[in-house]
Order: sequence, then C-alpha cells, then structure tokens
Amino acid sequence: MDSDLKNNILKSGTTIIGIVCKDGIVMASDRRATGGGIILSKNTQKTAKINDYLVISGTGNASDIEMQKKVIAAELKLKELKSKKRPTLKEAANLIGMITYRNIRQPAMIPSIVGTLIGGINEDGTTGLYTIEPAGTAMKVEDFDANFGSGMPYVLGLLESEYNSDLTIKEGVDLALKSIKSSTQRDTGSGNGIDVFTISKKEIKHEVAQEIISEYKESKGKPRTTSFN
Repeated sequence: MDSDLKNNILKSGTTIIGIVCKDGIVMASDRRATGGGIILSKNTQKTAKINDYLVISGTGNASDIEMQKKVIAAELKLKELKSKKRPTLKEAANLIGMITYRNIRQPAMIPSIVGTLIGGINEDGTTGLYTIEPAGTAMKVEDFDANFGSGMPYVLGLLESEYNSDLTIKEGVDLALKSIKSSTQRDTGSGNGIDVFTISKKEIKHEVAQEIISEYKESKGKPRTTSFN
C-alpha cells in the first residue's frame, strides 16, 4: 500500500517548456493532472504568474507545486520588504533551489519532489530563464529546457532541431505550441490543453490558453472484422 501510494503521487506526468528568445522568454505547459494511471483533472494550469515579475512552471506532485508557489511568492515579498529592493531572477532561482533541496531531505512519509522552471524580468529590464531540477540545483538556461516532466523526452529532440538563438517571441510561441502538441500525442501524462506565457522587458502576458477537445471521426473504409474458428 505504501509503495503504491508513493509511486502514484511521485509520478511526474506533465510537459513544461521554457524557451529563450532574442527579445524575451516563452514558457508553456499542458493542462493534464494525473494520479497514477488516472486523469484527475483536464484543466490544471501548470504555468502561472506569481507576482509582477515572475512566471513559474512546475512538474511533480500537484499539491507540492501549489504550496511551493505560495511560499516562493511570500518569501520573495518578504525579501523585498527587508532589503527595500526587488530580488533578481537569480536570487529567486536560488531561493527555490534551497527550498527544493531542503524539502527532499527532511523526513516525510511522502517526500516533496518538484522540478521548476522560472522566467521573469529583472529591475533593469533584462529577462531570464532558470531551471531548478528536483534535487535543488538552480541553473540559468541559455536556450531551452523542459525540466524532468514525463513529456521531456518527446520535446527535447524537437526543440534541439528547431531552436536557434535568433528566435523572436512570436516564433518562440509557435515552437512552444508545436512542442506541447507533439508531447500530447505520445505522452500519457500530458494533454487536454495548453497555456503559453510570454515575457518581455515591457510585460508578462498569458499569450495562449487553449483547450484540447477530443473529436470522433468515422474511419475510412469498412470496419475490420475478426472471426474465431
């Protein structure tokens, strides 16, 4: 029972993507939330703006991701009030890395394991993308990343072949949509919808909010029949 519970809760069924463009950052994710082999939600927004300058995407246990968002938003606000200046993206990434590192090393019946992508705007107007892997290491992303979601193997090859450093945000959105749609065709943990956020020095925008609806079509030709003798 204990083994089944852990296997179901710790399964990272999702696709999250961050793409560095020449004029900003694009972040995207699917909307499916799973519990083992069951689809628990078809409308879970996994990429979200948590304050005026930061967007976060998470893969892992849904409750841990939601709690992490609240803690990070509060900690960053507290740091801003204490220092009287807004934390940089690097400081935010290192804070998330520290929280992630601490969470997986404290005794618990169900460990908290979360992989995170963050993108945002520094006070000087520069944008950036960081990945924090589930063990707590924070790294700046220079091109693209999908962290450790179940859809990662299905999108990295596509991103590797189609990415270039001269991509505009508009082109990055198209690539993100193509990548998520590619993942939902093969990864059982990803699907049901797509959210895309764009980050430029001017603004953070929820650029795309799409629902994927199943359609049933008649197959071409006659139905196949099987006889047993």
